[in-house]
Amino acid sequence: MIYVTGHEGRGVGLINKLRSYVVQDAGADTVDANLHLGLPVDDRKYDDAASVLCALGIDSIRLLSNNPDKAAALSRAGLEVVGLEPLHVAAHNRNINYLQTKRNRLGHLRPLAGEVGSLQFPDPGKLLGSIRSSSRRPYVAVKYAQSVDGRIATAVGDSKWISGEGERAVSHSLRARCDACMVGIGTVLLDDPQLTVRMVPGASPIRVVLDTTLRIPLAASVLEGDAATVILTTARADHKKIEQLRRQGVSVRVLPEGPAGVDMPAALASLRGSGIKSLLVEGGSKVITELLREHLVDRLVVACAPVILGRGVAAVGDLRVARVSQGLSLTNRSVFVLDDDVMLAWDVSNNNSDARGSE
Repeated sequence: MIYVTGHEGRGVGLINKLRSYVVQDAGADTVDANLHLGLPVDDRKYDDAASVLCALGIDSIRLLSNNPDKAAALSRAGLEVVGLEPLHVAAHNRNINYLQTKRNRLGHLRPLAGEVGSLQFPDPGKLLGSIRSSSRRPYVAVKYAQSVDGRIATAVGDSKWISGEGERAVSHSLRARCDACMVGIGTVLLDDPQLTVRMVPGASPIRVVLDTTLRIPLAASVLEGDAATVILTTARADHKKIEQLRRQGVSVRVLPEGPAGVDMPAALASLRGSGIKSLLVEGGSKVITELLREHLVDRLVVACAPVILGRGVAAVGDLRVARVSQGLSLTNRSVFVLDDDVMLAWDVSNNNSDARGSE
């Protein structure tokens, strides 16, 4: 018995595929795009693959595919398909509509990663909410894990691990869903995170570090070649170090300075200008506070762990709120119980900010 991946066949020509993609960009799903262009929904054949396998004397296969029609076609060609193994991946925001169309309208098996070993966790799309960017900035989701009393680290800075393994797997699935993942230099110096996707199937996002004076160590894990890295700094950065980092393949962008470091609207505009539509922010407290204070957060995802730390690092600092009525309003609540942790997510009402709009 051998494993065989699905053969795409001849299908429609490249030009027709490109035409279909243009229609999809305008809002149609993959089925309606083909119908709109007068193309067959799926014109792929599997006769060639079946003929090759039969010529090799192979009469029994296990098929790696999310498409049951492939298994049926190969069976009709005389092959025994003893198993259909779906390919579980953590879908990205850019292809989730495509995958859902394949499942809902063409009968494909569920392609989304929803477990790690025996751990079950929620669809990251439900945590991230409805992702819509604008021409000015990406969609911004802030995510952190905290103790029940609102601490993301102890008084001496220890934060490993407040949450459980399942919650950390969810964090990786959120990374896989977004274009980029951002932290401040304080988080890099304290925790030395990799900011990659390892606990679930999926691609790692672009890693973004806010670093006003370029304090990042040249050996930091976030600079390793597992994923692309962008450092946002200011004119106070050492020019020699900028060149060193660029020689390592790291993108360094010098941006205007704001009251708390790198100007946050300028940082988000720079990321959006390079094509980043969705940004997951994982800390630290200074970055989270500034984004919330400037009304630049669209979604808040909080994991509450069953532990009390007392004195320690608060997830959110001073938002300059004098009255309860001035606090940020959270809407569209989602709640998930995950092992001993509880995950909560809300849309953040940014009534004081410019209308974000959609593309």
